[in-house]
Amino acid sequence: MGRLVVVSNRVPSSSDRQQPAGGLAVALQDALSHGEALWFGWSGQQIAQAEASNRKPSEETVDNVTYATIDLTHAEFDGFYQKYSNGILWPLCHYRAGLMDYSRKDREVYLTVNHLFAQQLRPLLRPDDIIWVHDYHLFPLGQALRDVGITNPIGFFLHIPFPPWSLMKALPGAERLMHSLESYDVIGLQTEDDARNMNDGLEQCGVQTRGQVFPIGIDPASFAAQAKACEDDFDVQRLQQSLRGRPLVIGVDRLDYSKGIPERFHGYEAFLKRFPEHKGKVMYLQIAPVSRGTVEEYRRLKQDLDETAGRINGMYGDFDWTPIRYITHPVPRHLLAGFYRLADVALVTPLRDGMNLVAKEYVAAQDEEDPGVLILSHFAGAAPEMEDALLVNPHDADEIADALHKALTMTQSERQERWERLKPDVWRVTAGSWARDFIEQLVRVERG
Repeated sequence: MGRLVVVSNRVPSSSDRQQPAGGLAVALQDALSHGEALWFGWSGQQIAQAEASNRKPSEETVDNVTYATIDLTHAEFDGFYQKYSNGILWPLCHYRAGLMDYSRKDREVYLTVNHLFAQQLRPLLRPDDIIWVHDYHLFPLGQALRDVGITNPIGFFLHIPFPPWSLMKALPGAERLMHSLESYDVIGLQTEDDARNMNDGLEQCGVQTRGQVFPIGIDPASFAAQAKACEDDFDVQRLQQSLRGRPLVIGVDRLDYSKGIPERFHGYEAFLKRFPEHKGKVMYLQIAPVSRGTVEEYRRLKQDLDETAGRINGMYGDFDWTPIRYITHPVPRHLLAGFYRLADVALVTPLRDGMNLVAKEYVAAQDEEDPGVLILSHFAGAAPEMEDALLVNPHDADEIADALHKALTMTQSERQERWERLKPDVWRVTAGSWARDFIEQLVRVERG
């Protein structure tokens, strides 16, 4: 096998290349550690249109991985990233077609940037490279690479859900997009539902089905060790002392409408109303770093959450107790591991998610002698393999309230039993096994 060539919208920044922190970088860490590799994508920088004709990839090698990046113009960033990828494809794939704001111009910019990626990547490729393309920003990249003469094996992995064809066809040009997927030798998705939806769409468009299930995982042993090591961290101790013996409920999500945070707040409010014996005796910490803050839907979401948290705190709080602690700045990964270990309950209630690794991280971080309880949405991709969590419908505030009450009153022996049944799946399907399984499929294509 030649080099592994990873292609994604963003490439890890220089500061993240030695100690990866982003989700994709962490997931690929094991795969990139074996042999020479290339990671290609956008630098995160924007340039003026006048500079576009002279751009070439900038390369930096760290250990065995070469990071090659290109800049985008302001117009390319706006049309490709902001408007089409995140304003059209993201809501559509999360079953929120009503949030799409379609423009044919933005679709053309999206296709043009994918073609630009192919043109800029082509000179960097070797005949024996294995190419692995990631996520919805780059659906058409396989076809664009074939158009410029690339014959290497090319795989594609979608990290977010894929909707049913009845919904997907609401996208103008959906059939063209489905036909472009024919250029990939292997297509990976997170769940059986996602693979079934994609294969049905391909079949409806007369394209050979090729979607396969490759559920993603974490490095549970490493994360568990990190969580245990952080028990004595100064900030973890600060959080523990501030609880004053109260149980901690934690939610950790990027601030996005797919994560169900408003519904979660309403569920917590219903919990306080229906089970007043918990008033003043539990603390809920919601960490929701702002993302895409310049997009109107996300600004409205933040305003809604700010107002809801303020209203709940004003109505139920007391001079010595705040029901919801709500922060919108990132927390370092090692601290999150410590916070998960400290938390008695994790609320992971997305309205729709590809997998949701927070659920797996929470399980990995627990003290096996006194584990916490995972409350998980039926609509998280992780739900089918984590049936011993307390599964809830995030649209039902009372169901969330019931689950919170059950979790906080559950006996230690039941918590241990549930955790023991959750642990094997988290340890069995890891980031390493996910990458190995996918790459093996591409290697078979090469040998064929």
